[in-house]
Amino acid sequence: RTFQESFQKALRGLEVGVDGMNEKTQDRETLERELGEPGPDRIWYVGDAFAAGWTLEEVHQFTKIDPWFLVQIEEIVKIELTLEKTSLDAIDAGTLRGLKKKGFSDRRLAKLLKTTDAAVRARRIAENIRPVYKRVDTCAAEFATDTAYLYSTYEGHGDGECEAEPTNKKKIMVLGGGPNRIGQGIEFDYCCVHAALAMREDGYETIMVNCNPETVSTDYDTSDRLYFEPLTLEDVLEIVDKEKPLGVIVQYGGQTPLKLALGLEAAGVPIIGTSPDMIDAAEDRERFQKLLHTLGLRQPPNATARAEPEALEKAAELGYPLVVRPSYVLGGRAMEIVHEQRDLERYMREAVKVSHDSPVLLDRFLNDAIECDVDAIRDHTGRVFIGGVMEHIEQAGVHSGDSACSLPPYYLSKATVDELKRQTAAMAEGLNVIGLMNVQFAIQEVEENGVKKDVIFVLEVNPRASRTVPFVSKATGIQLAKVAARCMAGQSLDDQGIGAEVTPPYFSVKEAVFPFVKFPGVDTILGPEMKSTGEVMG
Repeated sequence: RTFQESFQKALRGLEVGVDGMNEKTQDRETLERELGEPGPDRIWYVGDAFAAGWTLEEVHQFTKIDPWFLVQIEEIVKIELTLEKTSLDAIDAGTLRGLKKKGFSDRRLAKLLKTTDAAVRARRIAENIRPVYKRVDTCAAEFATDTAYLYSTYEGHGDGECEAEPTNKKKIMVLGGGPNRIGQGIEFDYCCVHAALAMREDGYETIMVNCNPETVSTDYDTSDRLYFEPLTLEDVLEIVDKEKPLGVIVQYGGQTPLKLALGLEAAGVPIIGTSPDMIDAAEDRERFQKLLHTLGLRQPPNATARAEPEALEKAAELGYPLVVRPSYVLGGRAMEIVHEQRDLERYMREAVKVSHDSPVLLDRFLNDAIECDVDAIRDHTGRVFIGGVMEHIEQAGVHSGDSACSLPPYYLSKATVDELKRQTAAMAEGLNVIGLMNVQFAIQEVEENGVKKDVIFVLEVNPRASRTVPFVSKATGIQLAKVAARCMAGQSLDDQGIGAEVTPPYFSVKEAVFPFVKFPGVDTILGPEMKSTGEVMG
């Protein structure tokens, strides 16, 4: 409950790939330019300036930030510089507790002390250095409040100071999507809210974990208990340890909770729905390729590469144009269509910043192809329910979040739509999906022996809620997120009275909303990287 603890928690809650005051540069010219103009990264440049030996007066002169805040940041940086010269074993329990009170995450400490997150966590637990949870006073001390709206702090220690008061009821925890951004927005929050409502209706105590105050999922009355925490492995594990839920739902918050799935499972957290191993099988290009080969389904010719020479060699084999992107990203972040070797060389230099350890994916670009989205639910009995088949109005190559689409399809033949449904069901079976899944297909018309026919390519499969779930739910009248949540909790589709697929007797159309008026310098040509910030339906 100090500024430093709140500040460092806020930094890791941003989900911009930092764990605290991560270093950016020590170049004086860059620092002067970045400190002089307000920007999204300025706070890290302030830390870099202090690390480079700038005085408080110098930093204040460039930034005009109140010196009180600069003193707090300077102290964090000084502690970091000291920690870099020591080791985890050399730190006593009192010092470690003091560091946690100042907001240092396990991951940041691990980096500074040149050890692993797991080692820091194990030492912390051995010394009984755990956070306590305090309640947000929603009535500003005017009335007594019993709202379970909680946040963590290391200010106190011991259960005597913890206000969480967990119950012994059967509980389901839902992990939210964190900050709203292009590619991961309010559509995922819609799914989290519906999951919480469905579980509450079924008699479970619902626990929401999210850190975004402007979402509906963080309203105090959406769930029984709300933990206002960053979606990191450290923070989620502490809440799980405190609440001990029967199951945790990671499918509804977009890519953010999915990235935590394997770590949570390794720590013994009960994840309900599709297993983390199967989620990884859908995300991992090589494993997914093997699955499609087994099922006899087609993919555009593709390859993976971790370094520039490998990428250039594989691109020459595949042929241009190519769609290139890092793996494990949402919203088509850093995705591009490259038409020649020079473009690919530039991309490989820049993409490493986004993908970190993950390989870069190269796909042959399909010209003049129609793109389709299919949302489906599978239960533990193996039954698959197709929520809806959407046909995109823009051609393949425009990100699905930016493309307008129609439900039901307006151009595709019944035979093609039936084949899309068959392939979706086969992949749901192959991945042993329990709950929601989304598949993106591209359909290319080819001519063989003078006869034109549609060839279906699988672009990607996401064994999670997709951004089209709210649209499909409203178009068909079936609350897909609620139905899927109940499937994850053990009910079958038949138990819920879900019969045949609903094909409405009218066309519903979704169109994307773009922020170009607010950002006049942005390229308005649509491509594989998502740009829209909303959508409308008619």
